[in-house]
Parts: sequence; structure tokens; C-alpha cells
Amino acid sequence: MRSPGFTADFGELWPWESMPAAQQPEWREHAAYGEVCRTLASAPPLVTVAEIQHLRWSLARLLTAEALILQAGDCAESFYECTEPHTTEKLRVIDTLGDRLGDLADRSVIRVGRMGGQFAKPRSQATERHGELSIPSFRGHMINSEIAAPPTRQINPRRMLWAYDASGKVLRAMREHRRGYGRMTALAGPWSSHEALVIDYEAQLVRRDSDTNDLYLTSTHLPWVGERTRHLDGAQVALLASVVNPAGCKIGPTATPDDVLHLCETLNPRRELGRLMLIPRMGRDRIQDVLPPIVRRVVNAGHPVIWVSDPMHGNTVKSPEVGLKTRYLADVITEALQFRDIIEENRQHAAGLHIEVAASDVTECIGGSVKGEDDLLRHYSSLCDPRLNVDQATELIEAWAKGVATRQA
Repeated sequence: MRSPGFTADFGELWPWESMPAAQQPEWREHAAYGEVCRTLASAPPLVTVAEIQHLRWSLARLLTAEALILQAGDCAESFYECTEPHTTEKLRVIDTLGDRLGDLADRSVIRVGRMGGQFAKPRSQATERHGELSIPSFRGHMINSEIAAPPTRQINPRRMLWAYDASGKVLRAMREHRRGYGRMTALAGPWSSHEALVIDYEAQLVRRDSDTNDLYLTSTHLPWVGERTRHLDGAQVALLASVVNPAGCKIGPTATPDDVLHLCETLNPRRELGRLMLIPRMGRDRIQDVLPPIVRRVVNAGHPVIWVSDPMHGNTVKSPEVGLKTRYLADVITEALQFRDIIEENRQHAAGLHIEVAASDVTECIGGSVKGEDDLLRHYSSLCDPRLNVDQATELIEAWAKGVATRQA
């Protein structure tokens, strides 16, 4: 498949520029802002047209029971883990989990990493307490540092360049990994994905295909818009509606059938196969009430949606004893199975899982090898939200594939 050339349209007025953008760093008055944006706008694309087109073709197979998807990786990527050894280990874990899912389900599995650009996070609160200090919240390495001190929490647009360079290292390693397994012409991947959160960064990496005039977001293969930024009048939705990449949209418990139907019409007005993935993340106590009418509305309207479960984000709690954010594996499994039941009851294909999992043996979620709250302190290293370790992720995948596990939890 030929990869056409890209052009950057400097000075063009983009649709998203006139729309409000939630969860943005306020750095446009910074002395380095203009130079950083100009540098990114003229930088080489991080992904190719051929790769994006190949992924779109692969994702279209998820509309039937022909294939599954596993989207997995860190909650927030670290600049310091974009080295070849770290990336190789993360890809090994994604392959191991994907192979397990494929073997149990007897299906091909598309592997997508939350990597190669997952450097920005939306936050509920602008500040957080550290002792007697109230300091800006950590918002991902693209925006500020995880080190809890006032100077290191200051936002810095130069970090967008660091994110671009770090993403490039990861994406090159992913490309080599695909070639090593002969996957450039196969279904599996691995492909990159991240939340398209920071408009200043993503917009500079939009490129026009010089052959077709289509717009591509060249920062990643599969961008998604989050629950906090899925506003129909928002810049993030407008940006993803303008490009031809496959796009994901997280759907939380406050979503209504009308909300989701309008998102489908905005993000995939031509109802193209392989274009739109909806990712419910509602929590085990809400999904059975909220999701069924949404699915019915979307199905009745004839939208070809890829349904993927994020069973983690709706089940985050703070442990009462040690005060750390955590998730209970039993809750995660329960939501995933509830999701699968709801989708299949509506004669749709439950296409797979979107999970946060670490390559190292972390103890951030309770269940399986992490027996209780006291165990959380052994190896809690997430930059933001708690991740499953590989054993816990394997238990989730086995429950999903078999359709049974802790339904009674």
C-alpha cells in the first residue's frame, strides 16, 4: 500500500480553532509557545497514511465476530520509559495478553498500545495537597512533572517537543516490532493510541494527504476523546471529526442516548466501517442501567459502531487505610462481563477490552496476587491511575473469553 505525501497547511483556519477546548494547559503566554508550535507544525509525521489505512481496514473486522481488540498500556506514559528496553517489554506484554485472548476466544486479536503519545491526562481538580502545600495537579509529562513541588508543576510548552521526540522513539520501535513479526500485512499490529487531549499539540500534527486532500492526525494511529472532553461543541470532538483516522470515544455514566447518537453522527456521519469505536466506562453499579438504552438507540439508528469495554475507569476508589487510588479486580471483571452481556443481548459484537496494565509487577489494583490494601504499598508506581499487573490482566482476559468469573462479586 503506497504512502502518499503529506502537506501542512500553514495559516488555514481549522474547524476546531473556534471551539472551546476543555482541560487545556494555559501556556499560550509562555515565551516558548510560538516557537514550539511552529517546530511541531513543520515536523515529520509520526505515523503514515498506509499504517492508518491498514488499521481502519483491520478495525472493520470488529463489526462481526471475526476478530477482537485488546487496547492496553499505561495510564500515563513516562518520558523516562520510552527507551528501547522499556518499549520492548511493554510490547511483549501486549503480545502475551493478546495471544492469550486469541487462544481462548479462537479469534484474531488486534493489539493496540496506550503508548507512543499517552503523555497528557485530564484532571478533576486543578490543584492537589502535599503536606501544607497546595500545588498544581500533575497532568502528564507533556504538561508538567510528577515531582510534587511548585517549580516542577509549572506548565511548560517545550514539553510538547519532548513528547514528540519520546513518541517517535516508541513508534519506531513498534514499527520494527510489526516488521519483525510480519505484521505490516497482517491484522494484529501493534498500533499506537492515545487520548487526543492537548489541542495545541495534536493540531500541529494534522497533515493533509497531497493525493486525496484528506486530513490525518499523524501523532498516533488511533486517537480517542475522553469522557471529560466528548462535548459536541468542543475542540477535541471537532478535531477527530475532521481527520480520517479511526477514532474512539469514551462514554461515561452521565451520557444519554441522545448524547451518544449525536456523537456518532458527528464523528462518523458517512457511517464508514472501521471508523468509530465507542468505549463505555461506567462502573459496575451503573452500566446495567445506563448502557442498554444507549446501545439500542445507536443500533436502531444503523451506526456501525465498534463496542469496546473500558471496565477500569468507572471503578476507581480511594483505599480507606493507605489513601491510594485503587481498583478492585472483581469490580473490573464484573463490569466487563456486564458489558459483554448487554452488547450481545442487542445482537452486537462485544469487540474487546481497553485496559490499563503495567509491564512490571505492580501492586496498584486489589485482587489476584494483590491480597489487600497493605499490599498496595509494595510496588505502587503509576504516574496517575492504578494499573493491573500482568497476572491480574490475564485473569480479566480469561474471564472475558470464557464469559464467566466473578459475576456474583
